[in-house]
Amino acid sequence: MWLKHLSIINYKNIEEASLSFSRKMNCIVGKNGMGKTNLLDAVYYLSFCKSATNPIDSQNILHECDFFVLQGFYETESGETEEVYCGLKRRQKKQFKRNKKEYPRLSDHIGFVPLVMVSPADSLLIAGGGEERRRFMDVVISQFDREYLEALIRYNKALVQRNALLKADSEPDNDLMDVWEDAMAQAGECVYARRKSFIDSFIPVFQSFYSYISQDMEQVGLQYVSHAEKGNLAGLFRENRQRDRILGYTSQGIHRDDLVMKLGDFPIKREGSQGQNKTFLIALKLAQFDFLKRTGSHTTPLVLLDDLFDKLDSSRVAQIVKLVAGDNFGQIFITDTNCGHLDRILSEINGDYKLFEVENGKIFEKKSFDEI
Repeated sequence: MWLKHLSIINYKNIEEASLSFSRKMNCIVGKNGMGKTNLLDAVYYLSFCKSATNPIDSQNILHECDFFVLQGFYETESGETEEVYCGLKRRQKKQFKRNKKEYPRLSDHIGFVPLVMVSPADSLLIAGGGEERRRFMDVVISQFDREYLEALIRYNKALVQRNALLKADSEPDNDLMDVWEDAMAQAGECVYARRKSFIDSFIPVFQSFYSYISQDMEQVGLQYVSHAEKGNLAGLFRENRQRDRILGYTSQGIHRDDLVMKLGDFPIKREGSQGQNKTFLIALKLAQFDFLKRTGSHTTPLVLLDDLFDKLDSSRVAQIVKLVAGDNFGQIFITDTNCGHLDRILSEINGDYKLFEVENGKIFEKKSFDEI
């Protein structure tokens, strides 16, 4: 799958753009704050039905405007054209369509255009709480496993109901608590099993990418931890019901799962340098790409690399660009503030690419780096 053409109207700071892309490498350059990330975010939105940076849809509309429209034309591996459209008016429900047919549920679209994005916000995967790392697992698995996504939705709905009963002024009805706890247990055990299977197969791929980028400078690892390892979830919920009643929330369950990220034998959060942390994050995302390509619809995901060069030395950046420019990867979007970085590396690879410059929300296609 690759994005042939993208139309943008009133999205963030981009008033209007109509862009045709290379099926391999697309380089987007410009100063900070000009709109490079907003262009990538429009591509992201058409895959995930939401922004990567702002979950409040109305705030993604250009200031003083009443709507935004995103429209992408894709080509599949078999050569067929697919149109994906999103339109949002203020104070109205957004429309999301594939080939002019609206989706009954937005979740039905997830996974159709698989995509992996590397951005500065990924630093929260290491520095942030467990919620960030659970979201990483959810985003990957949901793109190829529909049953997982449905189980996760069921679990979260039941969790909301159980928490509401725990917070109620009156003592909750035990039979009703049993109903929601059983629903959580059934869905949660499915989520746990899929997460564990995913991480077990994901680790060696992730380690291989890290080794390639760092040229074997460090060893890294991942460890999945979950309350579900203790056994039956329904029993766990009942055992902690009185304690949770005092706390006012559900203290144990798969909504508390985490990934321990290691550099050598120690948490990378404590031991890693900025360059090691970014290498770790990029290796995670490239392993995510590999996993998505081999599973689900067997469609090659798009890869978005936002601000790739920041905090990495030139040798690691060169390794990454050589990797993604290879035959195993499909369409790539790279942003940077310095066109010299991209010019030097791409001249060595001598691959197919298109070049765009972004200035104050306006996007111009350039024939060469000399024009910038």
